[in-house]
Amino acid sequence: MRIDKLTLQNFRNYTEQTVAFAPESNVIVGENAQGKTNLLEAVSYLSRGKSDRARADRELIRFGESEARLRGEVCSREREFAVEARLYAGRRRKLTVNQVPAKRGSDLSGVLGTVFFCPEDLQLIRDGAAARRRFMDQALCQLRPRYASALAEYNRLYEHKTRILRDSGDSPALLDALPEFNTRMAIAGAVLVHYRARFCARLADFAGTAHRECSGGREDLALRYETVKTVTDPFAEQGELIERLLAHQKAHEQAELAARLCLSGPHKDDIAVDVGGGAARQYASQGQTRTAALAFKLAEREIYKEITGQTPVLLLDDVLSELDPKRQEFVLSRISGGQVLITCCEEDRLGSLAAGKVLRVRGGEVR
Repeated sequence: MRIDKLTLQNFRNYTEQTVAFAPESNVIVGENAQGKTNLLEAVSYLSRGKSDRARADRELIRFGESEARLRGEVCSREREFAVEARLYAGRRRKLTVNQVPAKRGSDLSGVLGTVFFCPEDLQLIRDGAAARRRFMDQALCQLRPRYASALAEYNRLYEHKTRILRDSGDSPALLDALPEFNTRMAIAGAVLVHYRARFCARLADFAGTAHRECSGGREDLALRYETVKTVTDPFAEQGELIERLLAHQKAHEQAELAARLCLSGPHKDDIAVDVGGGAARQYASQGQTRTAALAFKLAEREIYKEITGQTPVLLLDDVLSELDPKRQEFVLSRISGGQVLITCCEEDRLGSLAAGKVLRVRGGEVR
């Protein structure tokens, strides 16, 4: 899997730009705020229909313009694809694959897969549960279309239920709709639990191996999927998961009414991370937490390869500058075998990778 050519019009600080990528190593060099990260963001958007750096698509449109266009020429499953996104300031975007409309961003993931690693991800272990849920969601939405649909449905139901609880003081009749919302949330939530549990099991295997190798065999990384307490077996059948989620909702019914908040459901899920037998968030050093975060991202790439049989495009945004030489060497030794786009300010840091294609960015132009 690779992206051969990227065309941008009025995207971020790019007026009009076409970039051809090499099938393996691509080093994107330039000073800060010149547009290096924007190239990776564009490739990521074409694989997911979403940017984690923007709250709304209109933020991606060049200042003073009303629309933007992103187009990628992609080779996937031994076929050629043209993936395109047209973004508009005042109306709904348009996504297409080979000129056929795509209804959801997840439709793009079946064509182009990416693993995006940025400096903020090095805090993945120390951050709160929301960061690790986001990590699971980003990975699974690319891998499992059913998961992406269930997540969108669950988030929509969650917002509606939250509004019902919030406004029930002034309009008690709204509470009549809660049973239906609870049932539908349990059905969608059971899908999330099903896929998250299996993803975390594979993540524990791959990340554990990567962590041991990076630490020279001195440390063990252990991961555990955590969901609502009534779900004692997240690998249970769908019907059992639904019943367990409904039981948890029932147990928290009065607390939700009192707090006017949605307190029950997989929107509170987490991945518990232990390093050397202790909870990483409390006891791990900065070096240990960074090694664990590296292991998470490298494991995500391996899981993608295992499920799809293809290697996703690896997007590394100035990560090496945040790592000590040992961890830099570990990352560089692990990223061969697929297409890599890596940004940096200093080309000489990259060793053998610098022998690949080098793209220099300045002021929203690529040379």
